[in-house]
Amino acid sequence: MQRVDVAVVGAGAMGSATAWWLARRGHDVVLLERFEQGHCNGSSHGGARIFRFAYEEPDYARLAVEALPLWRELEDESGRTLVEITGGVDHGRPEAVDRIVASLAAVGASAERLHPDAAAERFPGMRFDRAVVYSPDTGRCLADLAVRTLQERAGALGAQVRFSAGAVSIDPHEDHVVVHVPDDDEWRARVAVVTVGGWAEPVLGGSRKHGMPPLLVTEELISHFTPRDPNREWPSFIHYGDGTDAYGLRTPGEGVKVGGHHEGKVVGADDRTFALDPERVARTVAYVETWLPGLDPTPHHGATCLYTTTPTQDFVLDRIGPLVIGSACSGHGFKFTPVVGRILADLAEGVPTPLPRFRLTDS
Repeated sequence: MQRVDVAVVGAGAMGSATAWWLARRGHDVVLLERFEQGHCNGSSHGGARIFRFAYEEPDYARLAVEALPLWRELEDESGRTLVEITGGVDHGRPEAVDRIVASLAAVGASAERLHPDAAAERFPGMRFDRAVVYSPDTGRCLADLAVRTLQERAGALGAQVRFSAGAVSIDPHEDHVVVHVPDDDEWRARVAVVTVGGWAEPVLGGSRKHGMPPLLVTEELISHFTPRDPNREWPSFIHYGDGTDAYGLRTPGEGVKVGGHHEGKVVGADDRTFALDPERVARTVAYVETWLPGLDPTPHHGATCLYTTTPTQDFVLDRIGPLVIGSACSGHGFKFTPVVGRILADLAEGVPTPLPRFRLTDS
C-alpha cells in the first residue's frame, strides 16, 4: 500500500486543477484517472469552452471574476495561452438579460445593452429579436490544452499522475481513505478528493451517499459549423429562448461550436453510445439556419459530452470526513476550473466550503 497526503480521483478539469494546487502547496499527491490522457468520455474534453462573467446570479459572476487571474497565473507558469477574451453576447428573454445586467453591475463588470438592430449590425453573422447585452469580458477557454497543462504542471511540481487506472473504489475510514486501483497498488491518503463527474454515484458507493443530491447524467450534443467569413471574429454567445437555451463560440481550427443547453438524453456514464442523434443534429441545423446566418448550416464535425447536473444546477464542493467531493458542475463549470481547484484544495486542508449553496446535506 502506497501512502500519500491526498489522493485525487478523476483527472478532468477540476481534479487536475486540484492536484496542481495541492502540489504547489507542497503536498504529496497522487492524481488517478480511469481513462487514458486526453480521452473524450467525460465532461472536460473539447477544443474550447465559454469563459464569461455574464451570469444571472452574482455568486457565479463573482466566482468567474475570481477565476480569471488564476487562469493568468497558470498561463504565466506554463507559458501557454489558455483563455482568450473575444467579447460575447447574451440575448433573448428580457428577464434573463435583465438579471445578467444586474449581476454584472453587482460585481463591477462591464455590460452594454444593445438594441437588436444595433447588435445585428455589430455582429452581422447573428440574428437578434429581443433583449441583448454585450460583455467585453467574455471569451473562450482552450479546454483540452488547459487540462493537459494542469496535469503537466501538477506532475512537474511533484504529483504522481496515473492515467488508465481503471474503475477505482474508495473505502473511507474515520481518519483516512483507502483507494483501490485495479491491477495496481492500493493508496492510503489522509484525504481523497473525488472529481469524477458522471461516475460520482458508483465511485461514492451509491445514489445519495454522503449527502449527495440526486444527480442527472445527460449526453449533450454539439456541432461545429464553418463561418461564411473566415476573417471575422465570432463572439461567444448564449441565447435564452422560449423553452430551450442555445450557446456557441468559435473554436480555433474547428469553426463555431453550437449546442443546446441541458437538452440531452439521460444516460449512465458507462452506457452512452457516443452516437450523433440525427434528430438532435437536425434541430441544431434548424437553429443555425434561423439565428446564425453567418454560418454555413452544414455541420462538419459533431461530438457528445456528459453533463452531471444537480436539481439546482449548483456545484457540489464540500467535505465530509476524509472525503472531499467536487461533483457535479452541472454543465457550466469549466470556466471556473482554477478557482474550483483552489476551493477543493482548501477543503482537503480543512478550510470550509465558501458558499452554502455548494454544501452537502450531511455536512
